[in-house]
Amino acid sequence: QVQLVEDGGGLVQAGDSLRLSCAASGHTLSVNHMAWFRQAPGKEREFVASLFWSQLSETVTDSEKGRFTVSRDSAKNTLYLQIDTLKPDDTAVYYCAARTYPRPSRQGADYQYWGHGTQVTVSS
Repeated sequence: QVQLVEDGGGLVQAGDSLRLSCAASGHTLSVNHMAWFRQAPGKEREFVASLFWSQLSETVTDSEKGRFTVSRDSAKNTLYLQIDTLKPDDTAVYYCAARTYPRPSRQGADYQYWGHGTQVTVSS
């Protein structure tokens, strides 16, 4: 089992930056990929970014390249998501997810472990 706990959300203004964190614990050696998803009110959950944990290869959804940066602190087993120039459309619950299988994926259904999410609200 892998436990994931997100932190760093809050109420911010458009144009601000924010860094979300996701602390992993448990059988973290089994994790191959970690990812961020988000779900805005009334919308489906969508992929944001992922990190190939063992190879430090990152993937960011095309629509947010340049504003979103995913990184990690391997010593702390923590995944980060830096969001710059926040927009009201970024308002969502941001979830961290982990996948043990070697193949990367942008599909939420392919991730076995999920955190409870952290709310990000961007005011205009």
